[in-house]
Amino acid sequence: MADKRDYYEVLGVSKSASADEIKSAYRKLAMKYHPDRNPGDEEAKAKFQEASEAYEVLSNDEKRQRYDQFGHQGVNFGPGGFDFGRDFSHFQDIDLGDILNSVFGGGMGGGAFGGMFGGGRRQANPDGPQRGADMSMELEVDFEEALFGSERTLDLTLPEECDQCHGSGAARGSKRTTCSTCGGRGAVVRGNGFFQVRQTCPKCGGEGSVIERPCPACHGSGQMRAKRQVTLRIPKGVDTGSRLRLAGKGGGGLRGGEPGDLYVVVRVRDSEIFIRDGLDLAVDVPVSPISAAVGGDVDVPTPDGVANLKIPSGTPNGKLFRLRGKGMPSLRGMGTGDLVVRIVFEVPQRLTAKQRGLLDDLAKILEPENFPESQRLSAAAKQFYSRKEKLTK
Repeated sequence: MADKRDYYEVLGVSKSASADEIKSAYRKLAMKYHPDRNPGDEEAKAKFQEASEAYEVLSNDEKRQRYDQFGHQGVNFGPGGFDFGRDFSHFQDIDLGDILNSVFGGGMGGGAFGGMFGGGRRQANPDGPQRGADMSMELEVDFEEALFGSERTLDLTLPEECDQCHGSGAARGSKRTTCSTCGGRGAVVRGNGFFQVRQTCPKCGGEGSVIERPCPACHGSGQMRAKRQVTLRIPKGVDTGSRLRLAGKGGGGLRGGEPGDLYVVVRVRDSEIFIRDGLDLAVDVPVSPISAAVGGDVDVPTPDGVANLKIPSGTPNGKLFRLRGKGMPSLRGMGTGDLVVRIVFEVPQRLTAKQRGLLDDLAKILEPENFPESQRLSAAAKQFYSRKEKLTK
């Protein structure tokens, strides 16, 4: 799903990497993070499992092709699409010596390093209805859409049941037969005695059955890409990272199976006016230092329209005011945040001679007492230089 890292990124290879490059990258990660080398280290265990999952897909040409086309949600661990319940916990039970023998020493035969970690999971009934794959996508929306809600029409290209073989993957007159290599179990066992490794069957890919003649239209996958339009309602309050679920709008099912779900991960563009912090919004309002000195009314943009804010005389630069209930609505309908207004002094520009003269007259009649911050700085500076004089005599 959306929280999975890209498999190529996990292994540290490019998307054009060869099979040998992928295998070499995985060897290094397996040696570094294998649980036998890192007893009790849960982080190393998680990285080992992540690398093993990535290698299982990228070392298989068919799965790699599906992954390149549809991403994580398109990886087909069986006829029913992506298996979210897939359990990689068995990797920790594989002895490091097995890895060394089978990969670096070649004592196990075959040498398919990724196959060693195959769980051998197969569909109980590969010819029955199979649920479609869950899919995910990112959608960038304007700030205003997140604030007020909106509706979007999405143009998607998703896997649908092949109309030639109706999801079976077999050409007309052909059918699935029990795999002769694994006897329908979906997995084979390599090795003798104490060291034995369970591998995904290299012939059937863990399904337990094979197709005599693949469908020429879908090449045996049972699915083809189809264009579809989907309507998405964007609720008020969505934020970057919000995930919207559209039930039944994902990949099509096989042989009458129900479709998967579509998950839309939202990314909200920044606003030209507001800065968002959770449910609260912030806005900088420029004010003339003269207006701040005498006080008065200030126009403040809010989501509901322009509001009038009364600032007291002597308002300093950077002063914050809070307008309750003028922020972002909660996605779950639990109230609305606040709008924080920051006063930012704007110095007048392009003054006329008359304006400059009036400001000069004002500056002449102002007293030091009118500037308490300047007085505090001046007093602190005097103390500083007094201490300096004593220390440097």
